[in-house]
Amino acid sequence: MNTISIIGAGIGGLTLGNVLKQHLNNFTIYESAQEIKPVGAGIMMAVNAMQVFDRLGLKEKIEKAGNKIHRITIANESLKPISKTEILALEKKYNSCNVAIHRAELQRILVENIGPEHIQLGHSLLKIEKKENYALTFENGIQKESRIIFGADGIKSQIRNQIFKTGTIRNSGQKCWRGLVDFNLPEKYHQEAFEVWGKGKRFGFVKISEKKVYWYACINEKSFDPHITIADIFSDFDPLILNLIGATAKGDIICNVITDLTPIPQWYTDNLCMIGDAAHATTPNMGQGACQAIEDAYIIGRLLEKNNDFNAVFEEFQKIRRKKVDYIVHTSRSIGKVSQWQRGNSLRNFLMSLIPESINQKMAKKIVELEI
Repeated sequence: MNTISIIGAGIGGLTLGNVLKQHLNNFTIYESAQEIKPVGAGIMMAVNAMQVFDRLGLKEKIEKAGNKIHRITIANESLKPISKTEILALEKKYNSCNVAIHRAELQRILVENIGPEHIQLGHSLLKIEKKENYALTFENGIQKESRIIFGADGIKSQIRNQIFKTGTIRNSGQKCWRGLVDFNLPEKYHQEAFEVWGKGKRFGFVKISEKKVYWYACINEKSFDPHITIADIFSDFDPLILNLIGATAKGDIICNVITDLTPIPQWYTDNLCMIGDAAHATTPNMGQGACQAIEDAYIIGRLLEKNNDFNAVFEEFQKIRRKKVDYIVHTSRSIGKVSQWQRGNSLRNFLMSLIPESINQKMAKKIVELEI
């Protein structure tokens, strides 16, 4: 029997594994994939996540593997800035900065620090039942028993579906392509996350390593025509964007519909707790999906420092985290809608340009400050 089982070796599950290892807990992470390989695209680790990695002794490794980002800019189709958020003051206050990194590189660092002996690959959860402990049945036929369960198994969580029987996955009405490309980005964009707002569409790009640039392109699903290429859709955008799209191999582009999870009343039950997307999946518009899973792991670790009663920890964990994640899910969904207005773009951009830098700073501080 396992003392603690973590279902899912995504960013949240792996961070939780690193936290539990720091506390010398006996745990096993079960992951459905046969291997943790370099799939996916870029990801932004914001100041809140980097503070957690600093406490885990991983900050410098992650900074070295990725690219430091000091500014977030929203611009129009011609790359003329509408709004800028400078991060330098927050970096100084929290001794951490935003880091753009390949998701696979981040996973590699987290796995190496945990040690492969704690991770069981090729274990896709089929069934979970509450008996005296939890009985886990995996698709490969293996059965395990565990006293404590953490559900870190994403927006389509089997833990949530089978134990809580709640949670509706919401379609945002937006389709998103994500690409990775070797590209010589102009130097002025090297330490900047850039997002371009157009009419019913947007395009973002950020440098994630010495040679790699991560980009994403979002459109409203109702205007999607499968016969038109991404380059055609964004033909009215600056040539730099068309060059990024044109330089990317088809095999390095993935496409998804953007979704989130309706807020659910309870993240925990007896000896079981969900974290990350399993509990509170958000749209990616604030770059906080994985960062909030990382914060979840951190808060659980802090609470375990004072109390080894997992059920008391789970209850306190939800009380501490609820307000912030609900704010992020709601705000991120709203930003997604505003950023892809079909009409009134000039007015939207003008109003955005009137927002003082101090307001952007205040919002950024609210997001990156850890609760305890």
